[in-house]
Amino acid sequence: QVHLVESGGGLVRAGGSMKLSCVASGDIFAINDMAWYRQAPGDRREMVAQITRDGSTHYADSIKDRFTVSRDNAQKTLFLQMNSLKPEDTAVYYCNADIQVSKNYAYNYWGQGTQVTVSP
Repeated sequence: QVHLVESGGGLVRAGGSMKLSCVASGDIFAINDMAWYRQAPGDRREMVAQITRDGSTHYADSIKDRFTVSRDNAQKTLFLQMNSLKPEDTAVYYCNADIQVSKNYAYNYWGQGTQVTVSP
């Protein structure tokens, strides 16, 4: 089994910063693309930032230049540094990863989510 566990969420004032982490554990052969998604109440889940195994990144326009995604492959950890936070960034943030459980089999996994609340 594979697990993704996020941490680092909480309450912050507008303009503040917060760093999320996501640790992968279990029967992992390799981790391919990883990403952060978020979902606000009543909204669809949306991709926030994505990073490939070699470090190439892609960001949603709404958070570009404010958020930075990174990963530590040795520690099987994904990060999201969030700066200049706005109330509209309030959402549950989810970690997502394409994980190879063997040389020939890969599956997509989700974490349980961590709440980020930005007060005005």
